[in-house]
Amino acid sequence: MQIKEIIHYLEKVAPRSLQESYDNSGLLVGNASNELTKVLVSLDVTEAIVEEAISKGCNLIVSHHPIVFSGLKSLTGNNYVERTVMAAIKNDVALYAIHTNLDNIHTGVNRKIGEKLRVKNMEVLAPKSGLLKKLVVFVPLKDKDAVAEAMYEAGGGKVGEYDECSFQLEGTGTFRGSTNSNPTIGKIGVREYVDEVRLEMIVENHALSNVVAAMINAHPYEEVAHDIYTLDNSHQQIGAGMIGQLEAPMYSLDFLKMLKDNFGGVVRYTSLVKDQISKVAWCGGSGSFLLKDARAAGADIFVSSDFKYHQFFDSENEIIIADIGHYENEQFTKELLAEILIKKFPNFAILLTERNTNPINYL
Repeated sequence: MQIKEIIHYLEKVAPRSLQESYDNSGLLVGNASNELTKVLVSLDVTEAIVEEAISKGCNLIVSHHPIVFSGLKSLTGNNYVERTVMAAIKNDVALYAIHTNLDNIHTGVNRKIGEKLRVKNMEVLAPKSGLLKKLVVFVPLKDKDAVAEAMYEAGGGKVGEYDECSFQLEGTGTFRGSTNSNPTIGKIGVREYVDEVRLEMIVENHALSNVVAAMINAHPYEEVAHDIYTLDNSHQQIGAGMIGQLEAPMYSLDFLKMLKDNFGGVVRYTSLVKDQISKVAWCGGSGSFLLKDARAAGADIFVSSDFKYHQFFDSENEIIIADIGHYENEQFTKELLAEILIKKFPNFAILLTERNTNPINYL
């Protein structure tokens, strides 16, 4: 098996098009066509992680955080980023990062955190818009099922927890072929009337080219009349953060102790303005930008990390902020990645790092 097979699957689960503009997910070091030996999964990539990969015979490291966020102008070993990249190149170890694209899918990083928080009825806290298109095509009545099936198979017609979603309306289509045409139906130079179906479905941006190609391939016409509309609808399964309900309300201090027990580190929190916690919002990594969304959604507490001093005042005594640390709230991402890969490649060696890459120590 080649490295690119792992990459293809990961990017099917969390398309790279879903990463934030500042991010640098993808294959950062290595040749995707190389034969794969073993995979080491980690939260971060450091020199120690590369050494661990080498010692375990792994030639691919799949991490959440990219080792390179911006262009490297030199490779001289002046900092840990350069040294890590140089070690990977020297030992033919490929580095692949799957960062904010994994954050932004509803089955990704925040879903795993929600499981550790013991939350049910999880929903995306801040769904993204501009990620959906409506694809409309006009098909002869007898061919509508074949065309629709091809579009479904290519990824069209998915709405939330439903698939094969479409709208179909029968009507009459007309056309007249020129002398250079090769019409499937009728004669050149004669206006034809055909019983057709207007077939339309929602398509995610990242799947659009595949769905259009499948549609054209399955369609009987030489020229396929179709329309693509950009939608303002929010994608309810893609976005930042999540929110949900506890199985049963907990006293605020008990909930904070549970955070400490489950995630470790240090919990920094604001005044306990809620006696009990029922509705929980959270975001993996640096989530302070979602505080307003958590307040607007009526959450009792917002769990994230990397809050600055003055940002704690933004709770406005309406919500509890619990900052549990960046490493702490994303530490289970490596478990998630291993689960994703093992489910698809059960007979291949997928190893979890044994190293703690948290650069912060607590006294």
